[in-house]
Amino acid sequence: MNAPFTPDLISLVVPAFNEEENLPVLVERLRDVMEPLGPYEILIIDDGSTDQTKAVLRQLSQVHDELRFISFSRNFGHQMALRAGYEHARGACAISLDADLQHPPELIPTLVQKWREDFEVVYTVRKPDPTLSWRKRFTSRNFYKLLRAASDLELEDGAADFRLLDRKVIDTLKSFKENDLFLRGMISWVGFRQCRIEYEPAARFAGTTKYSFKKMFQLAVMGITSFTTKPLYASVVLGLLMALFSTLFGLEVLYEYFFTDGIVSGYTTVVLLTLLIGGAQFIVIGIIGVYLGKTFVEVKQRPPYIIGDTSEIEEVITWQAPAPRAYSSPLT
Repeated sequence: MNAPFTPDLISLVVPAFNEEENLPVLVERLRDVMEPLGPYEILIIDDGSTDQTKAVLRQLSQVHDELRFISFSRNFGHQMALRAGYEHARGACAISLDADLQHPPELIPTLVQKWREDFEVVYTVRKPDPTLSWRKRFTSRNFYKLLRAASDLELEDGAADFRLLDRKVIDTLKSFKENDLFLRGMISWVGFRQCRIEYEPAARFAGTTKYSFKKMFQLAVMGITSFTTKPLYASVVLGLLMALFSTLFGLEVLYEYFFTDGIVSGYTTVVLLTLLIGGAQFIVIGIIGVYLGKTFVEVKQRPPYIIGDTSEIEEVITWQAPAPRAYSSPLT
């Protein structure tokens, strides 16, 4: 659904999943920051939380007129929650930040100032956090390295979803029909006049992180396959290398058999070659399968998310399958 546009309004887009303890504090800090900046709205997207997040949001929306919420029918993921927020934001710009308070709300005036200097994308980059575990630092650092190496994206280390987008950029993103939308990469890809701001991440106020290694890996695969076909070309190169290796090894075996007294390796050699070539084949099939899977998801044209409830009942959207096409039977 296209939200009505309101000039001069600043929209705050906040994805939330099981953040019942953080939301009251977050809303108060956002209100303190936004009051001097002019008219604003706070739009919180409940990504199918299993705790009391929706109940807290309903209570807060009854107290604060500037707060709206959208609640998904189930968990659709952080990227889909962000997408829904952008699609339902009413402001001349939208600022997205997480609900865990690691994205400092006090940085928002700086983002708005840059926007008023005619920057259309103001993105933030997280400074290295020495308090993170070595595992988290390792996965985060290599996440961006993998994306840069395997795709055509130039994402900086520490690039976050804490950003400001001008209405022009939001409308551009809304025009894309992809279901599997990797927003960090897409915002880098669309261009426009962009500005970079560094920040020091704060400690999570309450709860635990929702981004596991599995989710980071899935996000990396989605980012790579959404922006490049390099893995497909890499599978071709891998196949050529395996063919070359097999040819050279075969020539060596023939030479030993006909021109030397050496004994040609038997069972062990066959097993090792079978495992090597079989492993390479599975890698290639897996790469092709990921791309086919993405195509399968896109052609079904299912909605990227389903809204189960909102703070404004009339905005609830229910998706219906298209009516079957009428046809005449060849037997009549």
